[in-house]
Amino acid sequence: MSSQEKSLLDRVRETAFKHALVNAVKHEGKADFKAVVSKVIGEIPEIRGRIKEFIDLIRGTIEEVNKLSIEDQLKIIRENWPELLEEKREAKEKELPPLPNAEKGKVVTRFAPNPDYTIHLGNARPALLSYWYAELYNGVMILRFEDTDPRIKSPYPEAYTMIKDALKWLGVKWDKEYIQSLRMNIFYNVARELISRGGAYIDTCPDKEFRLYRNAGKACPHRNTSVEENLEKFDKMLEGHYGEGEVVLRVKTDLQHPDPSVRDWVAFRIIDTSKTPHPVTGEKYIVWPTYNFAAGVDDYLMGVTHVLRAKEHISNTVKQKYLYQHMGWKYPETIHFGRLSLEGVILSKSKMRKLVKEQGISPYDDPRLGTINGLRRRGILRETIWKIVKEVGIKPIDAKISLVNLYAINRVLVDPVANRYMGVEEPVPVILKDVKEELKAQIPIHPSKPGHYEYRILDGSVIHISSKDLKTLLQSEHKTFRAMGLANFTIAEPTILDGKPAFLARLHSISQEDAKKLNAPIIQWVSNDEKADLFLLIPSGSETREARLLVEKRIINEKPDSIVQLYRVGFIRIDAIKEGKVIAVFSHE
Repeated sequence: MSSQEKSLLDRVRETAFKHALVNAVKHEGKADFKAVVSKVIGEIPEIRGRIKEFIDLIRGTIEEVNKLSIEDQLKIIRENWPELLEEKREAKEKELPPLPNAEKGKVVTRFAPNPDYTIHLGNARPALLSYWYAELYNGVMILRFEDTDPRIKSPYPEAYTMIKDALKWLGVKWDKEYIQSLRMNIFYNVARELISRGGAYIDTCPDKEFRLYRNAGKACPHRNTSVEENLEKFDKMLEGHYGEGEVVLRVKTDLQHPDPSVRDWVAFRIIDTSKTPHPVTGEKYIVWPTYNFAAGVDDYLMGVTHVLRAKEHISNTVKQKYLYQHMGWKYPETIHFGRLSLEGVILSKSKMRKLVKEQGISPYDDPRLGTINGLRRRGILRETIWKIVKEVGIKPIDAKISLVNLYAINRVLVDPVANRYMGVEEPVPVILKDVKEELKAQIPIHPSKPGHYEYRILDGSVIHISSKDLKTLLQSEHKTFRAMGLANFTIAEPTILDGKPAFLARLHSISQEDAKKLNAPIIQWVSNDEKADLFLLIPSGSETREARLLVEKRIINEKPDSIVQLYRVGFIRIDAIKEGKVIAVFSHE
């Protein structure tokens, strides 16, 4: 082979290696063969006509890259081609489509939750999108608690803090914060101006009677009341002259609008807070703005330029535009996207509350719930949620995420960092015999990281294996197994240890090759001298089960909130470590 041909081979190999690394990082650790070949041809066009000569070289290079962890792939790129990571970062920033009529430094977005519960995965979408867009345009993001319904959607006192904690964990940073229940006088003043402009009127019709007018496309008798009389009656509302349900303030709209709910919608109503006190203002106010009035007014007064919310709010947008027309305001740009749901996890607030009431579970972070705190406790990383939200973006169609997809994304992120441990469920003690010389077991802390944990095993040492593995061994022909990282043993006769059933296991051989010849299974085990109890909560749909395992004692060095992997069990998140006992939640395999 000429030096020129050798040089070309080296170039192809290096180019394939480079592009395989970049493609692998982009696609969860596994490079795509066709994509890499296309990149190589693009960079070395002279091989286009003879690509068959280089296919095996490129394929082998890709296989080499795919064996690396994402962490190692990233490390190699950083050391050799850092500019490619910069390109990737810039491309990622462009994933979100531009906002309509947006100017740098002038964009104002808002996330406006109702604090009647904490936020869930569906709420994370508008929260993250509002934050990302504000950041992208060097703008401002507002966090606004919409808590003006102390009766039907009564706020939870602790929900204000729970929502902020969940947002902080998601990485959302807001510039301004408001609580609508503390802005009541502002709403009253806007209402007076709206009435003065002839855009609203006081209605004392019983609700059923008004519905008859509304459904027929006719005006109720109070629609043409004078401005002066409407202002007087509004003041009487504020003074407590009327009781709950006796009077409302309505915004004038199109009585022929095809959506009956749009026709002269309610802007204010009376709520008896002596019966349902508000957690922030108590019984101070009885006249409360509806969602559409409070949200519409605040979007204008706070200078919101772009509203990002679910398409279920389309009718609310229509309603609020009538308010804006009366007031002479410009309505913000509004983007409506589809609903984001997660199969196999409870996202409905009403279903969450029902489960809390019936089973007495934690209302905010139970791992069966789709709340942000529940997903976090389950071991789902915020970066996983970021990836999902960026993938669905601002598309108007509904997006249904399967747990399988959620776990696949999360697995790619946790696998490079999760330390490994052996653990056994329903442990059975096994006494190791015929060990003539000390054995050393080296258990990897992580497959792609240097370092092992060492155990020293002597004759008579006791280990624990799972009852399931023991049953399989007793039914096998050779009854021989390989204790992971240690040696090969053959199950012998049953015995008693400390008054409990146990088994003897005699040393068969040392090498892993001998285990392969016998087709002996590799079994997880836990040393009796270095064991810890692990209580594992395993969520499944609306149910959970608890499992008790013995695990390697070194796991107690992990910190709460750490995500680790139990061999053959899966990834788990450490909830707490108390008195040498580990409490954890199962994440996924």
